[in-house]
Amino acid sequence: MPQKTKRRDEISRIPLPASLGSFPFSMGVFAGNTFYLSGHIGLDPQTKKVPTDAEQEARLVLDSFRETLARAGLRMDDLVFAQIFCSDVSLFEKFNAIYRSYFSGEFPARAFLGSGPLLFGARFEIQGIAVKPATQPEPRTKRAARKRRKR
Repeated sequence: MPQKTKRRDEISRIPLPASLGSFPFSMGVFAGNTFYLSGHIGLDPQTKKVPTDAEQEARLVLDSFRETLARAGLRMDDLVFAQIFCSDVSLFEKFNAIYRSYFSGEFPARAFLGSGPLLFGARFEIQGIAVKPATQPEPRTKRAARKRRKR
């Protein structure tokens, strides 16, 4: 018997912060308990540019990713899959050393892909999928807030 499709009202989005411009995507989207994270790059918050140091960029991209998860009520340990694009695969070990420090439990499944040039001259871009544990509360998104007000 086929499974029912999720209803439209079971989808909520984490909007792109105004400080990042008006690109046509959301930072992440919940479909039921599954959270899909858009690609994140490591921009310096003050200059809005990619830092010259690859290790600093790796920290910034992972900080941005962790922040989006937090806005959705999730943690890095809730990731089930991550995909990293890297414009210079010789940075694999440096990235891994930093990446490891962002997890307290088991690591998610992951792909590390060599790529051509990335947007804004970034060396790294990460996207992923996280699953909300059954014991966690609903994310605090605009849609969730509207649902609470309607009750």
